Amino acid sequence: MAHPMYGSGPLRSRNAANSEEIQLRIDPVHGDLDEEIDGLHSRVRMLKGVAQEINSEAKFQNDFLHELQMTLAKAQAGVKNNMRRLNKSIIQQGSNHVLHVVLFALFCFFVVYLLSKFSRR
Repeated sequence: MAHPMYGSGPLRSRNAANSEEIQLRIDPVHGDLDEEIDGLHSRVRMLKGVAQEINSEAKFQNDFLHELQMTLAKAQAGVKNNMRRLNKSIIQQGSNHVLHVVLFALFCFFVVYLLSKFSRR
């Protein structure tokens, strides 16, 4: 049977005069509470270390992504400039080709015209 002063467990709340106050009595029989508290304290320290590692890894990943975005933006700008230059080059060469085709067609027409003029004589 439980001791009337301690209740059924190592901790027991007692009604206080003020309802905002809670008083706890620690059962001296269960003295391993200090060990439990020390164990919890070490686990909290370990969790704090893990949280700090996660924080530093998140910062590293964030910086890496930022650098990757900047590199991608530079590469995209370079590709855009190269495409613009390539399009200009194609347009200029294409217009030269059209000019050559037109001149060749005029030359052929002139040769056919001259051949037809001289063959009638």
